[in-house]
Amino acid sequence: MATIGITPTDFDFSLLTQMGRKAGARAAGADAESFLTSLKVRLAEMQSQTFEMLIGATSGTAEKGADLDALLGKAGQAGEAAGAAPTMNGLTASGRNTMLFDPESAYRMMTSINEKDVTYKAQFSELSEMKSHLAAMREEALSLGDIDPAADASAIKSRLEAFAGKYNDWITRFDGDLRAGGLLAGTQAAQVAQWELEQSVESMFNGAAAGVRGLRDLGFTVDAATNLATVDGNRLDAVIAGNKAGVVDALSEFGADLARAAELLNSDNNFMLRQLDNLDRVIDYIGDNKTSLQAEFGLGDPAKPTGQVARALASYNQIYAMAG
Repeated sequence: MATIGITPTDFDFSLLTQMGRKAGARAAGADAESFLTSLKVRLAEMQSQTFEMLIGATSGTAEKGADLDALLGKAGQAGEAAGAAPTMNGLTASGRNTMLFDPESAYRMMTSINEKDVTYKAQFSELSEMKSHLAAMREEALSLGDIDPAADASAIKSRLEAFAGKYNDWITRFDGDLRAGGLLAGTQAAQVAQWELEQSVESMFNGAAAGVRGLRDLGFTVDAATNLATVDGNRLDAVIAGNKAGVVDALSEFGADLARAAELLNSDNNFMLRQLDNLDRVIDYIGDNKTSLQAEFGLGDPAKPTGQVARALASYNQIYAMAG
């Protein structure tokens, strides 16, 4: 006779590192890296276990009938321990489903789903913001790469300082999200976007054919502690005075490379849009099925977001309400 052992750790909610590998193998045609598939199959497994236990216990033998009595007795004891009698839908006033073998573990599982529902919406909001910032960064890179070779030193310096400001806007907005414990920590799409930006800035190959080794030679540096960029105007003036063509070539190559990277990251079926689509499908699935999930597994504790999660969730809800 199958038994039910529902624990929060049975659910792996990571969208990128362990996203439904077992579920993907079982569901024909499903995305092997789909959280949605993983959740559906895992719920189906638990429902099947419940069904098998009840069917096995009522198949006509005295021994199995005793098993059913024991099951119902345990469910009743769990309801008493929760401090309330079951309601018409099987839930106690405290939100537990006493018809399950382990109401407390099911309740904790639903608590985790409630929390993930909020987290995924907040991540969707932040990643959407990052997508918009990438588009703005692309425009700034194109502008930087389109400097007129006849431009004077002040015009060149102004363009590079403008890019430094846009770079710092990105760091100020998203660096905290990407650090350990941040809202987008471990999110591959966000990590790749940050990595591409950093690699472009630090590359020594831009302008190499013209005697310049990347932005660093132009006085553009990134502080190791704050990750913020500064432009050393005196150093840039000196390089322009000695090798203006090399400076223009370096900025042109850098701008073109960064613009291509930003465009690729935001393109269809690539990191950003694919991750946003994954999040959107999971959010929709939980939203469409939350009532039935709670009726079956208990209400769970409501999520209580704070800090960046709360702010991103508020932004998501505002956009969703406007879109609706």
